Amino acid sequence: MDSVIENVQVRKILDSRGNPTVEVDVTTWNGFGRAAAPSGASTGSREVVSFPEGGVDVIVSEVEDVLASELIGMDANDITTIDEVLKEVDGTENLSAMGGNTTVAVSMAVVKAAAASSNMSLYKYLGGNWVNELPYPLGNMMNGGAHAGINAPDIQEFLVVPTGAENIVEAIFANASVHKKLKGLIQSKDSNFTGGKGDEGGWVPNISNDTALEIQARACEEVGDELGIEIRPSLDMAASELWDSEKQKYVYAQDGIERDTGEQIEFVKDIIETYNMFYVEDPFDESDFGGFAQLTSKVGDKCLICGDDLFVTNKELLLKGIEMNAANAIIIKPNQIGSLSETYATVKLAKENNVVPVVSHRSGETTDETIAHLAVGFAAPLIKTGAIGGERIAKLNELIRIEEELTNPRMGHF
Repeated sequence: MDSVIENVQVRKILDSRGNPTVEVDVTTWNGFGRAAAPSGASTGSREVVSFPEGGVDVIVSEVEDVLASELIGMDANDITTIDEVLKEVDGTENLSAMGGNTTVAVSMAVVKAAAASSNMSLYKYLGGNWVNELPYPLGNMMNGGAHAGINAPDIQEFLVVPTGAENIVEAIFANASVHKKLKGLIQSKDSNFTGGKGDEGGWVPNISNDTALEIQARACEEVGDELGIEIRPSLDMAASELWDSEKQKYVYAQDGIERDTGEQIEFVKDIIETYNMFYVEDPFDESDFGGFAQLTSKVGDKCLICGDDLFVTNKELLLKGIEMNAANAIIIKPNQIGSLSETYATVKLAKENNVVPVVSHRSGETTDETIAHLAVGFAAPLIKTGAIGGERIAKLNELIRIEEELTNPRMGHF
C-alpha cells in the first residue's frame, strides 16, 4: 500500500504578514505532501475558527501527537474519511478545538501525499487525465479597507482580469503590467504617494474611491491597448467591513458618505455600468442575501456578482444563495470550511447550478502553491491570487508550470 500514512509532522511557520501559521508534512510509504494554511484579515463571521485558544503553539505542542496517532495507518487516498476523522477528533461545530487552519493544512497535505504516492501531479489527481483548462488570474492592483491604512479608499480591493489573454503566461504578465502602470497613475493623483503596498501587494494610495475607479479603468485600457488584449476592471468591496448595523447603512469614511441598502444597490450598479466591471465581490453585508439577489437580477448578465463572506465556502449557505439567486459566483477558500472534501462538495454544487467558483488566496499567505492545483483540478475559471509578491507569485508561477505539462491547454470559460 504505497499510500498508507506513516508519519504526520506539524510546525509553526511565518505567513506574509509576519504572523504564525501552521505547516503540515504527511509521509506515506511512497509519497510526501506538505501544505500550509493562510489567514484572512476581513473574515466572514460564519467561517470556522482559524486556530484554537493559545494559537499555533498549542497545535505544535498538544495536537501533533493526536493527529499522528489517528492518521498513521490510514490510506491517504481516502480523503473523505480522513476529513471526517479530523472533525470527530476536533469535536466542535466550528473546529475551535484544533482550528480550521490546522485541519485544512492536514487535509491538503494528505491529498498531496496521495497524489505523490501515485506519481501524479495534484491537479491531475483531482481532475483526471482530461483536465486542460487554466483559470484567468484576478490580480489585486490597489488596496483599501482592512488591507490598507486609514487614508486609503474604502473599497478593499481594486482588481483586474485579462479576459482577452490566450494563455496563462500572457494573462499573468498582463496583470503585472497593469500593476506597474498604476504606480505612475497614482503618483499623478497623489503627490505624497510613497509606493506603499497593502497585504496582497496592491498599491495603497491616498485618493478617493472615485479617483481610484477612474485610474483603474484607465490602466486597464492603456495596458490592454499596448498588449492588444482586453483587460477588465473588477472589485472586492468587502461591504461587511463598511456596514454599520446601528445606522443600517454602509459608511464610506474616506468619501464622507453613508448609503442604505437601496442606495448601495444603485451605487454598485452604476459602478458596474460606468466602468464595464467584470466581477464584483461582496457588494453587501454577509447576511444580506436579499441585497445580493436584487443586484444580481439587475446586472447578473453583465457582471459576476460574487459571494465570499456571504457563503464562506459552505455548501448549505451556497444552497440558500442558489434558491434566492443571490449571486452568480462564489469564492472558494478551503480554510473557511476546514477540509478539502467539503471544499470540493461546495465547488461541485456551484458548478451544477451555474455559479462560477473562484479559488482564492487569503490576505495572510505563504509560499504554498496548492490553490493553483485546486483551481486547475476543479476546473475553476478564475483564481484570485494577487499580481506580485513572493507568496502570490508562488501560485502564479506554478500555473505557468502546469500549463507546460498540459497536452491541450486553454483558458477557462464562464
